[in-house]
Amino acid sequence: MADAVSIRDLRKSFRGHVGIGLHRVLKGVTLSVPEGVIYGFLGPNGAGKTTTLKILMGLLHPDGGEVSILGRPLSDGQVRRRVGFLPESPYFYDYLTGRELMHFMGALGGVSGTELEDRTAELLATVGLKGKERLQVRKYSKGMLQRLGLAQALLSDPDLVVLDEPMSGLDPVGRREIRDLILQLKARGKTVFFSSHILADAEAICDQVAILIQGEVVKEGPLDALLGPEVRFFDVTLRTPSEFEPQPPCEVLSRQGTHLLVRVAGEEGLQTLLGGAMAAGGNVVAVSPQKASLEDLFLAQLPGHGGAS
Repeated sequence: MADAVSIRDLRKSFRGHVGIGLHRVLKGVTLSVPEGVIYGFLGPNGAGKTTTLKILMGLLHPDGGEVSILGRPLSDGQVRRRVGFLPESPYFYDYLTGRELMHFMGALGGVSGTELEDRTAELLATVGLKGKERLQVRKYSKGMLQRLGLAQALLSDPDLVVLDEPMSGLDPVGRREIRDLILQLKARGKTVFFSSHILADAEAICDQVAILIQGEVVKEGPLDALLGPEVRFFDVTLRTPSEFEPQPPCEVLSRQGTHLLVRVAGEEGLQTLLGGAMAAGGNVVAVSPQKASLEDLFLAQLPGHGGAS
């Protein structure tokens, strides 16, 4: 089975002001996106994520390297019909309504007639724009524009959906709805390749990730494998007498009346804490093992936070 996206040694530079100097944006990016997964392309602002996606969509030409989509080269016009794309800052014709914009984009993508009408109504409802179909796009908020952009990316029922910062501009409810929609796409056998710097969203839904720092992929692979199974520490909620005081190396995170939230590293330290609390007449309310998070992994790659400088 071919990868949905295959990128090998991708390089791209831009000339500086008035053509002076050369800024290397991508320095040999290599990654593979299997079919049927949710793949997060993560990195800080300026890392090269949008440049990579623009090359993938044929909007920029690379200086070198190889890129294929669904097993076909970028030059294959037919494969483009199987891809939906949401750019980071979508721009639409302001005086079209949401419905008219969808019809316009559908015509460009080869969708027409009853199928276009049905898909337009279904997708606008799915992204939370039902009742806004006849409102001019110029009156849409940034969050509404983001929803409309996602709807148009799905018009042709693509096999591969490429999203550049899809949660940008959305409130917490909107972000949750977009995450749920991405999970629905995966359940239907679609591949979703999206860039983001919102790590909590990526950790919640991604099967695999790549972390891009200063134009280079520094980590790539299944999320579970990258984070590992090890428990870093335990957060323990206790109900204890007011005089009970956990001993180092325990760290008291909060104290509300008789309730304590304590952080302790290692199973031996955990057993010591629990034994001491119960001996003092306390009760254990909850024990929450905490593993490494995607944020921990991400920060460890950044210069000045544990990564190479």
